Amino acid sequence: MEPLRLVIGGGIGSGKSQAGGLLVARGFAVLDADRVGHSILAGDHPVARRVAERWPEVVTGGTIDRRALGRIVFEDRDQLAELEAITHPAIRDGIAGWAREAGRRPAAVEIPILADLVDCSWLWVIIEAPLELRKERLRDRGMSDGEVGARLASQPSHGEWLEAADFVIGNAGTLEQLGRALDDTLARIMASTRARSAADPTGAVRAFPGSVPRVRPERPVSERRYPTVS
Repeated sequence: MEPLRLVIGGGIGSGKSQAGGLLVARGFAVLDADRVGHSILAGDHPVARRVAERWPEVVTGGTIDRRALGRIVFEDRDQLAELEAITHPAIRDGIAGWAREAGRRPAAVEIPILADLVDCSWLWVIIEAPLELRKERLRDRGMSDGEVGARLASQPSHGEWLEAADFVIGNAGTLEQLGRALDDTLARIMASTRARSAADPTGAVRAFPGSVPRVRPERPVSERRYPTVS
């Protein structure tokens, strides 16, 4: 049986990090893809050099100001596509290398966008929460109403997240309730995985019985214009 690989997705403020923390407590290796994106924009990384050359106005003291970069690309989809074309290959490589190091341990990566950052063997678990609750959580982080609105407008719609989902978990309640919902989802995943392995011991069949039909659109990364900076 292949090691379990999950994408924890969903809009900003939905609770991906909460779910990631709960998975750590359940023995998973967990990676925040944003941290990979931040790391490649730091120091003397080749990606950082390319970004600095393209947007020199966001460089202060030799360091890329991610917030300044975000203000530019959030307002211009063409520049956002340029940034993603530069950063996504390195982010994909970083996630793939991290997953290899995880070995047989179950692993999950928190991804805030719809993009080809993992291969098709990963299951997408989408965390969702009511819009007003997400706005409240973002304001609690110190964001202004304008910043909240800009971030929400730049992200995939609720319907697009659902199209990407293999499993959906609601997160409008307590952390304890989220944990129970996560445990239920993991139990469903493992039961389906065992049934698939028994029916197809060679692993030749890739379909995942019991999950939401996989209708995630296979658009080029350049057409999935959602931000990678935060």
